[in-house]
Amino acid sequence: MRISKRRMLRSVHFAGIVWFVVCAAYVLVLALRQAGFRWWVIFSLSGHSALLIFLLVSLYLFAVFRGAGRSQNIEVEHALSSTDYYKVFYVVAPFLGGVAGSLATIGTGQTGQHVLAIALGTLVTTFLVWVVVDPATGLVEMLLPASRKHRAQRLCEAKALREKKQKDRERLLTELLAKEESQWRQWQEILTPKAQKLAALLATDEMHFEEAQRQAVDLGVSAWQIGGLSCMQQLRRMAIEIHEKTCRGSMVIDYISTWWDGIGSWRSPSFAGSV
Repeated sequence: MRISKRRMLRSVHFAGIVWFVVCAAYVLVLALRQAGFRWWVIFSLSGHSALLIFLLVSLYLFAVFRGAGRSQNIEVEHALSSTDYYKVFYVVAPFLGGVAGSLATIGTGQTGQHVLAIALGTLVTTFLVWVVVDPATGLVEMLLPASRKHRAQRLCEAKALREKKQKDRERLLTELLAKEESQWRQWQEILTPKAQKLAALLATDEMHFEEAQRQAVDLGVSAWQIGGLSCMQQLRRMAIEIHEKTCRGSMVIDYISTWWDGIGSWRSPSFAGSV
C-alpha cells in the first residue's frame, strides 16, 4: 500500500512539473508576443529553452525521487514535511495555483485573461510552495530541539558505524597478512631443499638437460600440490636466488618458466629471458 501511494505521489508530482512548465512557456510566449517578437523568433528561442528546461526538470526529479525514500529516522527529524498531508499539498501545489487563478477571474468573460490568470496562479503558487515554504519548513524542523537531538544522535551512530567498519577492515587485513606471513614461513621451510635441488638443475649441462627437465617438472608439480601458483612462484624465486649466489658473475637463464609450462595454472612467457 505504501509503495503504491509513493508511486501515485511521484506521478502527480511529475504531472505538476509538466503543468508548471506549460504555464511558464505560455507566459513567456505571451510576453514575447506582447513585446513585438515574431513567431519564428519565439520558436527559435523555445528550442534551446526546452532543452535547458528538460535538463533542469530531470535533475530536479532525480533529487526528488532520491529523497522520496526517506527512512523512518529522517521522518522523525521532519515531523511535518514527512507526513502524507504535507506531501500531497507539495505535489498538488501547481494545480492549486491554477485553480486559484481560475477562481479569481470567474465572471470576467475574457478567455485570454482567464488563461493568463491560471498560468500566473500556477507559477506564483508553485514558486511560493517549492522555493519559499518548503525550505523554510525544513529549516524550522531542523531547529526544533527534538529534531536536533535526533539528528545529532543519528550522526553519532553513523560515525560509530563507520569507525567499526574501518576497524573490522583493519582487523581483517591484519589477520590476512598474519596468515600469509605464517604461510610463507611454512613454505620457506618446506621449499628450501626443493629450491636447492632446482637451483642445481639450472646449472646442468646439455647431456643431462632432459633428465633435469623431468626432475624440475616433478618439483613444480609438488609445489603446485602444496600451495598452487603462489607456492610455485616462491619456489622459482628461491631457486634463482640460490643459483645467483652460487654462480656469481655468470648469466642466469630461467629454464624453470619453460619447464613448468602447463603445470596447474602456470604459463611460461613468450620467451625465457634472463633474470
